[in-house]
Formats: sequence, C-alpha cells, structure tokens
Amino acid sequence: MRICLIRHGKTAGNVKRQYIGRRTDEPLCEEGRQELIRFYQAGRYPKAEAVIVSPMKRCIETAELLYSGQKMILCEGLVETDFGSFEGKTYEELKDQPAYRHFLESGGELPFPGGETKEEMAFRVTAAFWKTVKTLQKEDCGSAVFLFHGGPIMAVMSSLIPESGFYDWQCPSGDGWEFLLSDSARSAGQVVRLSGKEEKQCSF
Repeated sequence: MRICLIRHGKTAGNVKRQYIGRRTDEPLCEEGRQELIRFYQAGRYPKAEAVIVSPMKRCIETAELLYSGQKMILCEGLVETDFGSFEGKTYEELKDQPAYRHFLESGGELPFPGGETKEEMAFRVTAAFWKTVKTLQKEDCGSAVFLFHGGPIMAVMSSLIPESGFYDWQCPSGDGWEFLLSDSARSAGQVVRLSGKEEKQCSF
C-alpha cells in the first residue's frame, strides 16, 4: 500500500510559533489556505483511495482543500499532542520558566506539564495508525493519505524506521512523507518528502 502522511496547513497559532495542540481547535489561517492551494496546484499531493483525517478543524479544512469530494475517515487517535500548560504559549513567553528550561534541557523527553509525554502520544498515535492500516489492507486499499499533525507524523515515521530519531521527521505545514508499506511487515521502502527536497534511503 502506498501511504502519504501530510501535515495540516498553517493556523494563526503556527504563524506565531505557539504550542498548538489538542486543546486549541483553531482553523486554518488565510496564509495557510493560500499556501496549500499553491502546493496543490504545483502537484505536490498524490491521489489516494482513502483519506484518513484527525478530527481537528485544521486537518478537516486541509482535507477539504486537497481532497475535495472524497469521503473523509475521521480518526480520533491521530489528534495532536496535549501540550498541557505550554498550550498557546511561545518560546519567548516560556523561556524564563524553570519547567520549560528543564523540558528543553531534556531534549523534549520530559512530559508536558499537565499534558502528555512524548511516549504517551506516540503510543496513542501509532496504535491508531496501525489499526487503520490493517482495516485498509483487509479492504484491498492500494493508496491512503493520513492527514494530521507534526508531532504525530514524527511518531509514526520513527516507529516505522527505528534506527531514525523522532526529530529526523520534522516537516513544515503542508509537507509530509510518502512511502510504500509492505503488506507482510511493518516496514517502509524508500521514503520521499512531498516537497521534493529530500529522500531517505531506508533498508529493511
């Protein structure tokens, strides 16, 4: 099955570089909508038989722009991380708080205060991803788009390619990764970045 993981378009909070997680269900901003339209017109996004979407507004609106007229399968398990007390804040607003300094010093490994740990988010998201993939495989689906969030995309990709790091899979809004998933194993072949800037040669 050919799979594409797409990060939603920009929101106002993304432009301001805020922590925008599952507690803030904001729509796309106009800049984000126009950017997605440009990417779409440039042929960035592949066709797909199935479109699986996080139920947050920014993802639904992105899917409506990129895959207009196709049925969306909403998947609650793909929602963004719970950033706890960091939600809606920027680096400048948080940089003098001891809890935030400790979080940065840990390389992002400490839990978000009052929110999720990276491990909790990754477990939730990868479980939802594989449950959906198994259903699609039973239905003989040949291609699927998963349209969700930056951190959850990093969780899925680093679980597929364990020798890689979580932060190796960062991508900006409207970008993502495409790969061929083996039907017999949890592995991916060559991984291509949608923007065309990067290919990762992966052996399994």
